Amino acid sequence: MDFTPTHSIDELKSNFDLTIEQTVRIAGRITAIRRHGRSMFLDIRNLKDRIQLYGKADDLGDSYEELIECHVGDFIGVEGVTFKTHTGEPSVRIHKFYILTRASRPLPEKWHGITDVETRYRRRYLDLIANENSRKIFLLRTRMIKEIRKFLEDMGFIEVETPILHTVPGGGAARPFITHHNALNIDLYLRIALELYLKRLIVAGYEKVFEINRCFRNEGISTVHNPEFTMMELYQAYADYNTMMSLTEELIVHLASTLFGKPIIYRDNEEIDISPPWDRRELLDIVIEYTGVNPLDLTREDLLEYASKLEIKVTTEESLWAKVLMGLFDEEIQPKLKRPTFITGYPVAVSPLAKARENDPRFTDRFELFIGGLEVANAFSELNNPVEQRERFEAQLREKMMGEEETHPMDEDFIEALEYGMPPTGGLGIGIDRLTMLFANVDSIREVILFPLQRPE
Repeated sequence: MDFTPTHSIDELKSNFDLTIEQTVRIAGRITAIRRHGRSMFLDIRNLKDRIQLYGKADDLGDSYEELIECHVGDFIGVEGVTFKTHTGEPSVRIHKFYILTRASRPLPEKWHGITDVETRYRRRYLDLIANENSRKIFLLRTRMIKEIRKFLEDMGFIEVETPILHTVPGGGAARPFITHHNALNIDLYLRIALELYLKRLIVAGYEKVFEINRCFRNEGISTVHNPEFTMMELYQAYADYNTMMSLTEELIVHLASTLFGKPIIYRDNEEIDISPPWDRRELLDIVIEYTGVNPLDLTREDLLEYASKLEIKVTTEESLWAKVLMGLFDEEIQPKLKRPTFITGYPVAVSPLAKARENDPRFTDRFELFIGGLEVANAFSELNNPVEQRERFEAQLREKMMGEEETHPMDEDFIEALEYGMPPTGGLGIGIDRLTMLFANVDSIREVILFPLQRPE
């Protein structure tokens, strides 16, 4: 059936002029029906808004009986005239209508919404139909990504796309998904990070580059992890992790102010003011402050005892203290970091792509950002020395030989790219899903991913 609306429902509502009668053509899904003798009211909606329709037997003649046969869930198109009811409700008086699609299954009862979370995630289409809050979350996510793009483009960053299929996994500590290319007869890996190809572009002469795209990690599912997720990564030549701190702070404050009108977010029913300046704490210092433990002062036996308590897999001696330090932070401190806090100075052993500090080469010029107990961003001054980068990769290979599954083979092509020269560079990664969790004030990553991975029924 050929039916072309003159307005979408949200366009009509936002520009509704109650002073004139306007002839319009609109379409949507029926969400409510109320009959009053020889007349009836219907609500139709799209993703963003709803509007009331009024149908009267005297106006529609014989076709009124067909209108009566419509059900909640059906899609209809309407030609009619705008008016307001005695209560001031913007409405459209039906002069002619078209049944566009019949729904053969009933929608969620009485529009009270779907409360079972598994049903909501598994049948997101029903969740979006029935639950206004879900619609708001995903519209918020769309607006947020749009604002990130605009912010970065206004700063001179260029958006690019890099490969999803990698011949060598790398750029993050995670197990990759493996597939096989039949024509080339080689195994390939779904990327676990955007990093290494974006840094190749810095070598090529791009000075400000970013990508917003999917990454994949073959790991467990939790409230903060989904095997398929969205990352924003950017790299800026002639910059360092301090530059990235300032950029991160400016970006997130801008997003909150644009989306909500002020630099305020809500987490666990608590209002959090994210106005700058944000706190900056050294990783080692804050672990000592909260736990009274300095892993650098512990004996091997004490480190092994802490590793056992924290369920840390011990691989090589050189990474033992660093992993204990990280375990103590993750267990005892991270959930308590409600106000935006930059944690700086991560050990080299857990930061294979970050530049070591000149005054203490055991640590790197790296930070992670925590807000509301969530890790939101990761950034560092990028290691651009090919000799040192090879040594870092070799250290990872030793860990891999000792059973560490989240380390990766040597990426010779990336090393070769660094040998052609990469300028001093700052890099930043922000998890789009977690940032949406923060702005939407939800506790599960599955609330902000349209179709999270589910075990088949």
